[in-house]
Amino acid sequence: MATQVFLMEKPPVKDGVVFVGLPGIGLVGKIVVDYLVKELKPKKIAEVLSDSFPPAVITKGGVTELFKDSIYYLSYKGKSFYFVAGPVIPNWDQGGTIADQYDFSRTLVVAFKELKISHICTIAGLNVGEQRMKITPHVIAAATDKKTLDMWKKNGVKPNESEGTIWGHAGLLLGIGKMQGIPGICLMGETSARLVYGDPGASKVVLDLLIKKFGFKLKMDKMDAESKEIEKAFQKLSETMQAEESGNKKLDLPYVR
Repeated sequence: MATQVFLMEKPPVKDGVVFVGLPGIGLVGKIVVDYLVKELKPKKIAEVLSDSFPPAVITKGGVTELFKDSIYYLSYKGKSFYFVAGPVIPNWDQGGTIADQYDFSRTLVVAFKELKISHICTIAGLNVGEQRMKITPHVIAAATDKKTLDMWKKNGVKPNESEGTIWGHAGLLLGIGKMQGIPGICLMGETSARLVYGDPGASKVVLDLLIKKFGFKLKMDKMDAESKEIEKAFQKLSETMQAEESGNKKLDLPYVR
């Protein structure tokens, strides 16, 4: 069940911020960090492999490769940023265990300490169910301490006021990181668990927040278009449901993904 991080390069810096965006509800975190990697073009410095990843290989052009996640590094406007991106996480729904989740998160935190990372930012989706059709999503946040939360509140996050649970790596990285002296925050875009193909609308509000806070220069045309498309689909779905409730069956139910 061991997870291993293979460092190919160790940047001679400290006090970096790491953004972790791996598969989860609405694929919010994955979409956000994948987009940052695509636009900012950071350098790949490490690979993450784990026995808790799918027991298979990916084939591309007749060449096989193990499932893996990656860690990237970027020096931007005098600051150091790291990005953890990839297609897989330990998943207890597919034969994984709770121990796998802890092993994966602990191993990443060890790597973060070796890289002298001073702030962990996990990005995830917050399931609000059918309410997602009726709202412009917000970024809900939970932090390791009040000082960190207050710092992010200045940039527009809404604290998660209700008592709850953040499952998997998005939560464990914060809990384990806090015990190791690394503060952090989980940024959660409001979404629906039914959006298995991703929620660009929720992802965009998180990206907008990161742009505001860190001054990233990103081409947002594609993200803007995809965000508008899904919001239009939600509007159509809401109208359809209202029509059906009033007895009007003429509107077709759109496929939202």
